[in-house]
Amino acid sequence: MQFWMFASPVAYPSSLVPERWRALYGLNPMAGVIEGFRWSLTGQGRPPGVLFAASAGMVLLMFFGGLVYFQRMETTIADVV
Repeated sequence: MQFWMFASPVAYPSSLVPERWRALYGLNPMAGVIEGFRWSLTGQGRPPGVLFAASAGMVLLMFFGGLVYFQRMETTIADVV
């Protein structure tokens, strides 16, 4: 839990993340959401377009991956639970 607190830009802006790590940082689904929320409240800086798009892409990938996994496990999940 503590790792994800520091991996998400809650206590610091994403501008502090070095440019070479920004693509990897964008894979965190909450990074774009938090930066967008911060931008909408303060109105400072630029809107987090690329960071938000990377986060949205990661969310979609995780959603469809979970959906495929659930459909494969659906027949045996009741036996396990």
